[in-house]
Parts: sequence; C-alpha cells; structure tokens
Amino acid sequence: MPVAKKKVAPKKKAPAKKAEASKKPSATPAKKAAPAAKAAPAKKAPAKKSAAPAPSRPRSAADGFSFHGIEPYQEKKGEEYMNETQQKHFRAILIAWKKELMEEVDRTLHYLQDEAANFPDPNDRASQESDFTMELRTRDRERKLIKKIEESLSAIDNGEYGYCESCGIEIGVRRLEARPTATLCIDCKTLDEIREKQRST
Repeated sequence: MPVAKKKVAPKKKAPAKKAEASKKPSATPAKKAAPAAKAAPAKKAPAKKSAAPAPSRPRSAADGFSFHGIEPYQEKKGEEYMNETQQKHFRAILIAWKKELMEEVDRTLHYLQDEAANFPDPNDRASQESDFTMELRTRDRERKLIKKIEESLSAIDNGEYGYCESCGIEIGVRRLEARPTATLCIDCKTLDEIREKQRST
C-alpha cells in the first residue's frame, strides 16, 4: 500500500511542471511582439516627409503677384488709361521678359554646343536627338514670342498699346499684366477662339 502512494505522487507533479514550462515560452513571445508594434508607426513618419516636397510649381509668366520681379500696377482713381506711368510700367515688363527669353536662347546655344557628341550606342544618339529637338521647339516658340514683345514695344512708342485691334476698346490693365502681348480684348479673343474651333470642326 505505501509503495502505490509513492508512485502516484510523482505522476501528478510531473504534468504540473510541464504546464508551467508551457506557460513560460508563451510569455516571452508576447514581450517581443510589443516592440514590433511600436516600430510600425516609425516607418510611416518618413513617408509623410518625403511626400511634402513633391508639389512644385513651374515658373509662370504671370503669377498674379509679380511679373518678372515687377510689382503689379496700382491704379489710381480718375487716372487716364495708358498714361505715361502705365506705359513705363508695361515697357519695363516687356523688356524684362525679353531679356529672360534671350538668356534662355543663349543657354540653349551653349547646351547644344557642349552636349554635341557622337555616341556609339544608337539608343544614346536617339535620346540626344530627342532632347535637342525638344529644346529647339521650345526656343522656336520663344523666338516667336520675342517677336510679339518687340511688336508690343513698338505699339507703346506709337501710342497704340493697350487697345483692341478688332474693336478699338481698352484691353485693360489687369489683362495686359496677365498677358502683356495681348492685342485683343477679352470679348474679341473669346469670339476668335470660337471661330477657330468652328474651323477645325
């Protein structure tokens, strides 16, 4: 009888130790999982910083606040349209604009001279020719724009600047600041665009 009691006692204690051992490993992974959850939000923070500098506006000809560093004209009550002060204002805008375009032409010329090279790889040559074509197209548009600026400057000299070529009314100071080479008032320009759409269709 006493021998039977001794055999039963160790059997009951053995599973108790195994249960404790099984509990200990389950506690350790729980502690490791906690730092992993804390590390997750740390990855999101740099993503917000990298997205911030993404929006960048290209330089506009008329940005609403200043035109090529020249502040908008402040009209006075009762002043005559296209008086001497207004003519000086728009002359300064046109000259500054022309200067910037001429600098771009010089920059393109130096770029074409510096980058002109015979690449052995056909893909490199094709890429270079594509870049050159884009530059030349841009400069061609700017060359036409320079011609319009010169025409506007001569119109100031003749006293014809600021008046619609079609109907003869005032184009307006604000429209001219947005587009200094404008030769049509907003109404005539709208009709002209409608006619062009009808011709194309």
